[in-house]
Amino acid sequence: MSRADVLFARLVRTPGGRDTTGTLRPEVREHVGSNGLRQVAADALQNIGDQVVNAKTVLPWLLSAVGAPGVLLGLLVPIRESGSMLPQAALAPRVASRPVRRWIWVTGALGQAASVAAMALVALLTEGWVAGVGVLLALAVFSTSRALNSLAGKDVLGRTVPKGQRGQINGLVTVAAGLVAVTLGLALRVFGGDDVGLPVLVGLLAGAAVAWALAAVVFAGVVEPVEEPVDDAEDQGWFRSAVASLREDAGLRRFVLVRGLLLVSALSPPFVVALAVTEGGAGLAGLGPFVIAQGVAGLVGGRLFGRQADRSSRRLMVLGAALSSAVVLGFLALLLVDPMREWAYLYPVTYLLLAFVHTGVRVARKTYVVDMAGDDRRTEYVAVSNTAIGVLLLVAGALSGALATFGNEVALLFLAALGLLGVLVARTLPEVGIAADEPASPAARS
Repeated sequence: MSRADVLFARLVRTPGGRDTTGTLRPEVREHVGSNGLRQVAADALQNIGDQVVNAKTVLPWLLSAVGAPGVLLGLLVPIRESGSMLPQAALAPRVASRPVRRWIWVTGALGQAASVAAMALVALLTEGWVAGVGVLLALAVFSTSRALNSLAGKDVLGRTVPKGQRGQINGLVTVAAGLVAVTLGLALRVFGGDDVGLPVLVGLLAGAAVAWALAAVVFAGVVEPVEEPVDDAEDQGWFRSAVASLREDAGLRRFVLVRGLLLVSALSPPFVVALAVTEGGAGLAGLGPFVIAQGVAGLVGGRLFGRQADRSSRRLMVLGAALSSAVVLGFLALLLVDPMREWAYLYPVTYLLLAFVHTGVRVARKTYVVDMAGDDRRTEYVAVSNTAIGVLLLVAGALSGALATFGNEVALLFLAALGLLGVLVARTLPEVGIAADEPASPAARS
């Protein structure tokens, strides 16, 4: 065994100790260790940049620092999140037509590096409306580049790492992202306090651009099987292909529905932060505690949820939906008690719990879609599901935002209800992880 294989074996173990490398093409079986480590390293470098280009924390500070109007702040999250999802169905035919997919990931990483570097230059050279619009335009290019990474990354993972180990790779990347978030949050808290200056923010953006460039170099070394290109989707048009996939594939349609209902863990945290500012935020210094909470959730949950996802990503999604709703409902109940409503640390603790559960949800859904799709349909599944979720994210975000006009608590109650419905629907998904291959217990057989 090579050194890469030994190190990878220490980090990633198939549940039950079974050898699942036989599911891979022969030409990549001897490269599983090096391929896995390269993907962990590249995704970790990408996540370093993600902690900087964060539409909920750092980018709002950046717009404020350059004097951009407040109306532009509301566009950050939709552009960042939906912008990377909506184009995927249109891009999927181009990805599927390539016999080798790693270069698509490299292109996306370099596009993100260039976009973040452009943000730094815009912030350094302009101010006001010009700076705000410039940052948003760069963020739009960034999000489109990210769509390439999302499509190609999951496809390359499924073709180079065997079933039973993919969730742990996602978990390791999450741990790395958590470590970066904790470090960044502590640095902002200790050195910046309530006021982080423009030079610091520009420096962070420049560092993020370098991280993405390094990620592209690392990922370029992945050994990938050469597949026959799939171009029938392009012949009928990407939109018709996407609609046909959702209409004809009940499993994919149900997975998309579950992902939509699991948005409770993604959309709830901003309302918790908003309540912290209006109700109990006076005892906190800036956004540092929330950034730290995000990082702690990744550090603790990454490895734990990675192994659980390899065994049964379906069960992890069910658990994530249930816990997300429970946390939100418990938080709302505590807000009814006046002393608790004024306790500043109620809000970052709630944020921490939601971030922890969301870590499990993200690892579970990423693992599920890779395991459920065969090699010939993985790009299609990822693209269609992400584009559909991009639409559902806008709809759910608009609904929760509208309900927030009656109070942030009303929006949170709506999201908790979505999560409870998600528990019921997720239970109907078929098993696709290692648990699907395990013999049923006597009780289950009876």
